[in-house]
Amino acid sequence: MSRHLYAIALVVPDYDVGLDFYVKKLGFVLREDVRLSEEKRWVVIAPDMDCATNILLAKARGVDQKAAIGDQFGGRVGLFLNTDDFDREYQKMQAAGVHFEEEPRAEDYGKVAVWRDPFGNRWDLLELKAHKLT
Repeated sequence: MSRHLYAIALVVPDYDVGLDFYVKKLGFVLREDVRLSEEKRWVVIAPDMDCATNILLAKARGVDQKAAIGDQFGGRVGLFLNTDDFDREYQKMQAAGVHFEEEPRAEDYGKVAVWRDPFGNRWDLLELKAHKLT
């Protein structure tokens, strides 16, 4: 039996607004966009075609879900975008107008900088050092 994390849900105010940022601005790939009903779509994106874990964009419904937009992780960094070329990705994201909360810094695990999407979610941009998980 093989298992892996297929996707995490990210609550956004609107599907198309989420796609505009992640796909058009950041260059993520759109894997699926299927209309399930008049109001609901199955919208799956990923940082690139080789990525095993996806993001399911979920349009907020109701007061509680709308209040959770941008605060799904209680103000903590909750999403981690790893790259094999931190400097290239950092410059590309800055040129696209992505808001970084800090300058890049070196940590024991690699290079990192915290950024926010336009909805308020905090992300780490990472270039992880090769390490053994044992």
